[in-house]
Amino acid sequence: MAEAEGEAAPREEQQHQLGSSSSGLEDSQPAAGTEPPQELAPAAAAAPTENTEKGEAVGGAAPPETTEERAPTAAVASAESTEERAAAGRGTRSQHGAVSTQSSPDQFKLRKFFVLRPGTLNQAIKDVEALVDKEVDGSIHSIWLMAEVDHWNNEKERLVLITDNSLLVFKYDFVMFNCDQLQRIPLNFVDRISHGTFSFPKHSLLQREGEGVRVFWDRLREPSFTSRWNPFATDFPFITFTYHPVRNINDTFAALCDIHNFREQLKDAAQKVHIMKPVPGKANGVLVLNQQIHIDAYVGLMSFLGNQNKLGYCMARGNIGF
Repeated sequence: MAEAEGEAAPREEQQHQLGSSSSGLEDSQPAAGTEPPQELAPAAAAAPTENTEKGEAVGGAAPPETTEERAPTAAVASAESTEERAAAGRGTRSQHGAVSTQSSPDQFKLRKFFVLRPGTLNQAIKDVEALVDKEVDGSIHSIWLMAEVDHWNNEKERLVLITDNSLLVFKYDFVMFNCDQLQRIPLNFVDRISHGTFSFPKHSLLQREGEGVRVFWDRLREPSFTSRWNPFATDFPFITFTYHPVRNINDTFAALCDIHNFREQLKDAAQKVHIMKPVPGKANGVLVLNQQIHIDAYVGLMSFLGNQNKLGYCMARGNIGF
């Protein structure tokens, strides 16, 4: 028994030693297993860092440069497109401005004149040229589009021709293409031409802006009392012209309605005729005066209504007609 217990004790000591040794081994194995991860972790962390730095140095640097290159290009393209749109906008605004200018009320009213219709003026000139008597009047020097102002301040549309020997004043119907009236004034009878602004009597209710030209051909004859108060009288020894309302449409009509050039050409033509065909008992030559053109009218209700509605012109008047 003692021997058996003695044998059992060593066995237990051996098992205890084996257990302790195995536990020591187990303790040593975890320690050894934990140390490599601590050493590998910095290496693994360093590797991505190095790769990241390399990526930034090699592959990562390219995208920022490409972005920077693309950004100025896109900015230039956007700036160019913006400038183009701005220019297009300015062009559109200018076009709209031109349209609005042309479609203003004044321009719209001026377009109602039949003389502005395509081909109307050319046909009128052909018709009045056909009425010129070559033997009496001679050749045509110039053609003018004027507005006659009568002694009651009424405006009337007229075509005026200056020829070798005559001053021809036509009342032309631009609607029916017909000449309604012709007044022939021999240039060798023209003795005075006055030009300037218009004036009225002191207590007159009338007024007229702009300039005019008055042509006299018999300074010794004064209009009678009945003629002065007769709005339809035509026996006055003078005739008065002013600008036609369409003179500002374009350069062509501005030249046709220029009363300054008309006055100069009329004076030159009259001077030549006075030398070639003097009138017995009359002073030869033409006197040009820069003075106000007086119209002896006071109330002028008829002229006010007529001039405001342009009744002396051939115009489109809606459904009423001319």
